[in-house]
Amino acid sequence: MDIPILFEDESILAVNKPPGIVVNRSQTAHTDTLQDWAEKRLNLTNLTNLTNDYFQRAGIVHRLDKETSGVLLIAKTPAAFEHLQKQFKDRVIKKTYLALVHGNVVPSKGSVNAPVGRLPWNRERFGILPGGKDALTKYQVLKRNEKYSLIELHPESGRTHQIRVHMKYINHPVVCDYLYAGRKTYSQDKLIFTRVMLHAWKITFVHPVAGSSIDLEAPVPSDIASVIQ
Repeated sequence: MDIPILFEDESILAVNKPPGIVVNRSQTAHTDTLQDWAEKRLNLTNLTNLTNDYFQRAGIVHRLDKETSGVLLIAKTPAAFEHLQKQFKDRVIKKTYLALVHGNVVPSKGSVNAPVGRLPWNRERFGILPGGKDALTKYQVLKRNEKYSLIELHPESGRTHQIRVHMKYINHPVVCDYLYAGRKTYSQDKLIFTRVMLHAWKITFVHPVAGSSIDLEAPVPSDIASVIQ
């Protein structure tokens, strides 16, 4: 498994996850995952029986969907793992995504503030629900044409599928989103695109040891770059 490394020191390993790779092991993951790669990379393969969350997750601090590419943080020590998890909980960590979405997004700069929760009638999907968890996504249009908008997104909360659900909510679903774009739209998207067009572009966090601010950026993948061009 070829996983590009963006940053590494004694406490942190940041990688650029390619699209198509599952992050965490599960009963439905039938191929090697990023967690398998991380266990080998950090020499944790003989420690998976421990109950500590750090070892159970091989230091992976957060997650990205299978088809989403981009920067992902892996802690190399339990202390760094706890420190970074707290930063996510306290919303200290700032993330920036790129997405290609359907339609002409208006206004060019705005936000979506709507609660996100798991759909009771379909446990694989999430939606805007009155009893959902608070979720806020800020966005800015970078480019557009008559069919698509390329947007920069800043999720202020970290709900599962938050960006994808919020874009569907404002009637601009992410291109090639098999869960939220709609069956007909997805079928048409698949004639041109190969995956959900979402990229975890940048991340800013506080180094758990040095205390300094770290800014990392994952290069824009070729499929999204070609659209930009």
